[in-house]
Amino acid sequence: MNRLGSVQRKMPCVFVTEVKAEPSAKREHQPFKVLATETLSEKALDADVYNAVATEKVDGTCCYVTNYRGHVSQSQPYLWARLDRKPNKQADKRFKKFLHSKENAKGFHWNTEEDFKPVPECWIPAKEIEKQNGKPVPDENGHIPGWVPVEKNSKQYCWHASVVNYEFGIALVLRHHPDDPGVLEISAVPLSELLEQTLELIGTNINGNPYGLGSKKYPLHFLTPHGAFQVRNLPTLKHNDLLSWFEDCREGQIEGIVWHCGDGCLIKVHRHHLGLCWPLPDTYMNSKPVIINMNLNKYDCAFDNQSLFNQFLKIDKQKFDRLKDIILDV
Repeated sequence: MNRLGSVQRKMPCVFVTEVKAEPSAKREHQPFKVLATETLSEKALDADVYNAVATEKVDGTCCYVTNYRGHVSQSQPYLWARLDRKPNKQADKRFKKFLHSKENAKGFHWNTEEDFKPVPECWIPAKEIEKQNGKPVPDENGHIPGWVPVEKNSKQYCWHASVVNYEFGIALVLRHHPDDPGVLEISAVPLSELLEQTLELIGTNINGNPYGLGSKKYPLHFLTPHGAFQVRNLPTLKHNDLLSWFEDCREGQIEGIVWHCGDGCLIKVHRHHLGLCWPLPDTYMNSKPVIINMNLNKYDCAFDNQSLFNQFLKIDKQKFDRLKDIILDV
């Protein structure tokens, strides 16, 4: 499986951004919006974004695969859910007061021992965050990005748990068909093949289900490796050209673009940066046929009747016109 950059920190926008007031009553929960200017950011230029690999930004929740000992004697590949360590009320109030008087968070002093809410003992900080004296430093939002392992019977992360089987060491993954890039494939992939990758969990109960997957009665979820869907024939890196591409091209009916740069840096642009709407009624992801290919012959598998793996086995080798058409029936 081809792997590109790993999402271990907040991705900057490809353009310099500016904050504008949002008078619309519909956005009372967020009285401002962050919009892209026409100027490429220094970070994007320093990372040589012109020669980067452009990929579709998929709308879900970020996950990570790395080893975890858990309750067994040997460590094994586990799926980890994103959990940012956030400041407590007093520290958050102090931080926001500082931001109100300054242009950015530079110069703010954090006490990492006292200013942050507790996290589970198994929590680990994200790999690429800045550290001082061996301790993780909060980002510009005052958060310390990190991960917690998804346990088999987790209630809090039940949708994450539904796409992995630790007994057989496999995960449900959506990607392009290896022999036909015009076709999507849902398959069972060994977690060992996904080690140190980040992926996006998408589906019925994630982020409002922008891709229309499954139903409330029969929820459907799977993982998509970051960088799995390469975007080809992009226009030049100019604000108006990208805006037209998102508005007028079928391939532009996506949440955004992530550029995977040669130095490992990830740069993004979201439709919202360009003042465009998301989600959309008809996404590009739902324009491609999809085949189910579980590849479980080498396993002596006996899955629980209610599990997603068992449901996909029932429709193994079937082809659907689009992801929306996959209906599971337990």
